[in-house]
Amino acid sequence: MDSHESVGDRIRRRLTAANQRYFANDNISEHIHEGELEALQAEVAGELQRVLAALVIDVEHDHNSQDTARRVAKMFVQEVFRGRYVSPPALTEFPNVSQLNELMTVGPIKVRSACSHHLCPIIGKIWVGVLPNGESNLIGLSKYARMVEWVMSRPQIQEEAVAQLADKLEAAMQPDGLAIVMEADHFCMHWRGVKDDGSKMTNSIMRGAFLADTSLRREFLSLLKT
Repeated sequence: MDSHESVGDRIRRRLTAANQRYFANDNISEHIHEGELEALQAEVAGELQRVLAALVIDVEHDHNSQDTARRVAKMFVQEVFRGRYVSPPALTEFPNVSQLNELMTVGPIKVRSACSHHLCPIIGKIWVGVLPNGESNLIGLSKYARMVEWVMSRPQIQEEAVAQLADKLEAAMQPDGLAIVMEADHFCMHWRGVKDDGSKMTNSIMRGAFLADTSLRREFLSLLKT
């Protein structure tokens, strides 16, 4: 191993050796070793300092910008993109002892994400509908919010984020049906480009019984509350 290899290059080498994709919305926690996340954050801070200098910002004398690179690196690694670097939250599952088979709706759950095109915020809400069966695993209410936060704390596009969340919940619970609706403001629309403050994006995923049963789908959508 090259002693001058950066921590980012080291992690990238492991990902490549494992033939694992590392797109902006992928979780790469399995390939990050103990202590490397802190080192990665420091490396990102150094790169951001160079970006600020390239923007012709006097990072040496401007008291407002002197610590910006460190702050942004911490924000990226520990907060807004944290879902890329940490393991998934433990979803404590319990058996469906009461043989529940009626529609359950959870939400709205607050969503904070980022557009992978411009790294601008995506702020919105998610609703989850579940139709369990006697063999389904059930999870506690707070676990939905934790899984949403883990999946959404990455740069991505909304459609892919909702699909990824659906995959995770469906695998954990194995219900007869799963439905997710997400409505969000995209700040790449508010802050740049057309600067449209009124547009929101809403998309949904319907699986299993929600696809087959229009009355179930209608019931779920009628229960959504803002």
